[in-house]
Amino acid sequence: MTDHFDLSSRVAVITGGGRGIGLTTALRFADAGADIAIVDMDPEACSATVAQIEERGRRALACPLDVTDEAAVDAMTDEVSSKLGGYHILVCSAGIVGRNAFAWETSPDEWRQVLEVNLTGLWLCNRAALRPMREANCGRIVNIASIAGKEGNPKLGPYSASKAGVIGLTKSLAKEVADTEIRINSIAPAVIHTPMLEQVSKETVDYMVSKIPVGRTGKTEEVAALVHYLASDECGFTTGACFDISGGRATY
Repeated sequence: MTDHFDLSSRVAVITGGGRGIGLTTALRFADAGADIAIVDMDPEACSATVAQIEERGRRALACPLDVTDEAAVDAMTDEVSSKLGGYHILVCSAGIVGRNAFAWETSPDEWRQVLEVNLTGLWLCNRAALRPMREANCGRIVNIASIAGKEGNPKLGPYSASKAGVIGLTKSLAKEVADTEIRINSIAPAVIHTPMLEQVSKETVDYMVSKIPVGRTGKTEEVAALVHYLASDECGFTTGACFDISGGRATY
């Protein structure tokens, strides 16, 4: 019997791995045989996820850092390769929502902060990961975008713009390495039940759920299942795509 989506002998880096989609994906990857580096701003969350991975019999590395820090991202990339013996998968799940506000109520600093974390930080992680992946001619990158990047959510202008940028960047990078064995894709979840929802007003959450025909928020386990396929060797002929996981919200 074939064991589909086996990640044995693979080393994965997951940003935002201390909670939410990143945490659930990390545990699923560990169950599939991967060794994992957890990147998160919160050192305690990093350590807690690492402990759960090690309980599953896999090696894990805690990398508490800010993804907008270029030097820290580059150092982490070297550390992962040296301590875990490779760098085969990157999942970029780190992100912030920002304040719920109309455009005319949003300051330039608030705009820059969301774009810096959600787009520039993701670009830095992608760029750094491509160094060992190109050397090995092997790799999978999965960038977490959002349905907001396709449709735009009111009062979440910086967030919507940043996630649209993630989709466009993913398509661009995928084409740059399409002649290699590296595959880069993104996913666009609708509202998923994660701690990030605590940053969003009830009014906005109700608005987002009202647009989902399934009538509920998504589960992190459902997102992790899609990420797992895109991170596996079986995702060989798919690159530069953005996969909706929206409970029927996306109808285009």
